Amino acid sequence: MIRFEQVSKQFPSGTFAVKSLDLEIKKGEFFVLIGPSGSGKTTTLKMINRLIELSIGWVWINGKKISDYDINELRWNIGYVLQQIALFPHMTIAENIAVVPELKNWDKDKIAGRVDELLNMVGLDPIEYRNRKPSELSGGQQQRIGVIRALAADPEIILMDEPFSALDPFSREKLQDDLLEIQRKLKKTIVFVTHDMQEALKLGDRICLMKDGEIVQVGSPHEFLSNPVNDFVREFVGSRKFSIQLNELITPVSAGEGFLSDTKTISLSTPVDELLELLESFEQIAVEENGEVIGIINRQNAVKVMSQYLRKGGQIHE
Repeated sequence: MIRFEQVSKQFPSGTFAVKSLDLEIKKGEFFVLIGPSGSGKTTTLKMINRLIELSIGWVWINGKKISDYDINELRWNIGYVLQQIALFPHMTIAENIAVVPELKNWDKDKIAGRVDELLNMVGLDPIEYRNRKPSELSGGQQQRIGVIRALAADPEIILMDEPFSALDPFSREKLQDDLLEIQRKLKKTIVFVTHDMQEALKLGDRICLMKDGEIVQVGSPHEFLSNPVNDFVREFVGSRKFSIQLNELITPVSAGEGFLSDTKTISLSTPVDELLELLESFEQIAVEENGEVIGIINRQNAVKVMSQYLRKGGQIHE
């Protein structure tokens, strides 16, 4: 879907922001770029839609070099969400959402239907919100509009540059959950920049940790938690091990309650490391004791709890 081939970015000062980057992002993948300040993660993101031009190498989208796309065609097919929400203050919420569909000459009825559909998707009643101005919304509501504006013209790719970092913890967690729900429904290719490892572990199908313009490790949340490649990764994650029991991850349920169709069942004695591997393939797992289901473990909730342990310096129970 998106492929970086020996990509470097050198600024006029001579500084390399990105060095010889080789990377492939799969179609429908939630891919997180993370790293300390100056690691090159935002530069990498902005090279995808040519907000920053690369110096050396090639970036490909669907097998075509981005330099071969018309710049407007390229950007209209890539949604973009910033930390600074940048809604147009003089325009209504509906008008903000409709910007790209109007540039693409959608008819008015189609645009109106799309606006209402997207507002409903993030829990904002179209009747109540479509004619409001951005100043009448909270920060979290404005950021929701920023997310769905990027989705308005149904682009294949969404770029998100630390979109939730300015929000309070409650709003941030709610928007993370909303984004995961949107991704479950739409299966877009999302490239997401963050400096927060807990956010990366919660959201990402895969994570790319960068340092000084180079890739240190690419892998799933499970691989980062269980197999960091060096001390830098280990320290960035928080620890390589954590002391946590399986029952601390379980949400109690009655038999048959709240199960997805592909729910996997394990026993209460299953090692946590084995659970992590299973969560790569299953969104939720049922846990049984003495032949009876006692609860479920949800992928996002489990990663959240484990990453909190890591932040506190906990250790994996072996």
